[in-house]
Amino acid sequence: MGSEGPAAVTIHVTGFKKFHGVSENPTETIVSNLKEYTEKKGLPKGVILGSCSVLETAGQGALPQLYQALQSALTGKDSESSCSGRIIWLHFGVNSGASRFAVERQAANEATFRCPDEMGWKPQKVPIIPADGGISRTSLPVEEITKALAKKGFEVMTSDDAGRFVCNYVYYHSLRFAEQNGIKSLFVHVPLFLTIDEETQMKFAASLLEVLASLCQ
Repeated sequence: MGSEGPAAVTIHVTGFKKFHGVSENPTETIVSNLKEYTEKKGLPKGVILGSCSVLETAGQGALPQLYQALQSALTGKDSESSCSGRIIWLHFGVNSGASRFAVERQAANEATFRCPDEMGWKPQKVPIIPADGGISRTSLPVEEITKALAKKGFEVMTSDDAGRFVCNYVYYHSLRFAEQNGIKSLFVHVPLFLTIDEETQMKFAASLLEVLASLCQ
């Protein structure tokens, strides 16, 4: 291909395995099937789908896998995207009480787990990074992302509260890593498949890839 036109955006995706009270995590299904789904339907223009990783639903327990994935994206394995700013980390987590998708604007520097994670850790009011401030925000345009997805017919909202459980814990680490390395990070909460069915959620994930690519050109 010629050199004209904007460079493609590489999007790396994570989800989570099961955890207390959620025996089947929809994000594990979404992330595990996303490559095959986009191959069948066609990958949105301007998107390279990078790694698709399913993390343990554990705070400290998920970090080695998370950082290994984050770091590998910078080592140039995806040579087309290794230039700074063309990499986005997209994290999916489930909110079992939600009725719609939620695009998370920020993560709090606090771990207060309502139940033990999958490795038995249950911190209460513990700072994730003691030396940091209180909040870390994504540099992506959350309002625009949400509006673009709503225009496509999805039930979606922006959120300023990613909770204080593992989702928030992972998002905080990812946002911090993104800021330090000149890349971008976003977390999106999805409902259970009982609330919004699997096919709709797969369409949502593919549409989100498209929206992120279009807004980052």
